[in-house]
Amino acid sequence: VRLVEAGGGLVKPGGSLRLSCAASGFTFSSYQMYWYRQAPGKERAMVAYISSGGSSTMYADSVKGRFTISRDNAKNMVYLQMNSLKLEDTAVYYCNRPPASWGQGTQVTVSS
Repeated sequence: VRLVEAGGGLVKPGGSLRLSCAASGFTFSSYQMYWYRQAPGKERAMVAYISSGGSSTMYADSVKGRFTISRDNAKNMVYLQMNSLKLEDTAVYYCNRPPASWGQGTQVTVSS
């Protein structure tokens, strides 16, 4: 299993970023996928979930209405569109395939 995140960076409050996760080494379309994040000094926390077919999604309350998770099973990709970013969204964002496959993470920094 290999998961490779990309798309992080430095953005001002109110800005947007789109994270991507390239998956390989398994039958991607058979697995639900998650995005997690870990801020400095805090535990890793779930941000968003998407079902294997993409028809069902769930979000942490803190990002609901601002973030959108999606996937492209033909390309083995999962995405996280992040809009209206806040200072508290600063974290390393990780792609996850249950139960315990993780990417290396991509840093998102929201700062003025």
